[in-house]
Amino acid sequence: MNLHDQLDYCIKPMGALCSLSGASHINQKRIDEDDFVNKYDHDPDNAEEYGCGNMQADVKASTPEVLAKYGIDEDEYKIISFEISQALSFGPCGWCV
Repeated sequence: MNLHDQLDYCIKPMGALCSLSGASHINQKRIDEDDFVNKYDHDPDNAEEYGCGNMQADVKASTPEVLAKYGIDEDEYKIISFEISQALSFGPCGWCV
């Protein structure tokens, strides 16, 4: 049995925006992506004005409060945070230009 069989969760990016849609949830709680990742431009010097040079979402360390909030354990946190980081990392972008 894998995590997908044991845990009720859904991770859906919101189109071209660097955030999750309101449909993203863990155990029926809406995901606050800030509980799992830090998002920032890793290369702002090579970005267009109001754009991103290399937008990435870096996994945060878990906290007891976040684990309790979503009813997950450390292993589940690692898997979910990695999936969120992959969904919200997209490199250069000019959508805000």
